[in-house]
Amino acid sequence: MSTSPSWITHFGFAHTPFTKSIAASDLFARAAHAEAVARLGYCIAEGTLGVLVGDVGAGKTVAVRAAVAGLDRTRHHVVYVPNPAFGTRGLYVAIVGALGAVPRYRKPELIAQTQNLLAVESAERHRKVVVILDEAHLLTSEQLEELRLLTSADMDTTNPFAGILVGQPTLAQQLRMGVFSALDQRIAIRYTLTPMDLGESAQYLRHHLTLAGRSDPLFADDAIARLHRVASGLPRLLNNAATAALIAAAAEGKDLVDDHSAKCAAAELTRD
Repeated sequence: MSTSPSWITHFGFAHTPFTKSIAASDLFARAAHAEAVARLGYCIAEGTLGVLVGDVGAGKTVAVRAAVAGLDRTRHHVVYVPNPAFGTRGLYVAIVGALGAVPRYRKPELIAQTQNLLAVESAERHRKVVVILDEAHLLTSEQLEELRLLTSADMDTTNPFAGILVGQPTLAQQLRMGVFSALDQRIAIRYTLTPMDLGESAQYLRHHLTLAGRSDPLFADDAIARLHRVASGLPRLLNNAATAALIAAAAEGKDLVDDHSAKCAAAELTRD
């Protein structure tokens, strides 16, 4: 007996079409996404600092996933920090823990331990550490200063790790402030992930429907336009809007998501 939601069965999907649990190789590679992935790849290859910003739901984390998916894990060690609410010790603790050691208690010893572990990964294990700081717009001034000190540990002769800061557009503005000029000068890659245009939203919907087993047109043009508007071109919101529209269409026994179904989805998503 199938346990799939009725709307999945109604449309004959193999699985939920609009979900974040999708393989990196199957991600929709729009132009801005591909550009972000390419820049992050350069940042990792060169062991530099990079900054990726964009509105909530623009696909920043998806781009990072794609950038690290193809890395040789015998040559790279990825340290992902989802939330920087960890004080000034947190970055060191996260790196040390990810590299398999027990963090020292006293901060000066912890800093030296972090620097030594990074050096060992590079010189002895021949692995590049890639530190990804998500929600980096929440980093405090003190935390940003710790990051600068960590990147300059070897008197600028080597890059101890590749660092990627991912956050909302306020991050880029914060880094441009004069007090952070020393860190800002170390940033080699900057990219703003913009929302999708209408054409990209239409391609995005078709791509995900095809992955779920439906390659035929399933959304009317006016429905696509409405869903694009309500989602403001943001992939995450478009996922939610498209799913709500599919559910509305299935509830009325429709084989096509028309503008009425899209309107129902828009009303549901914009309801207070």
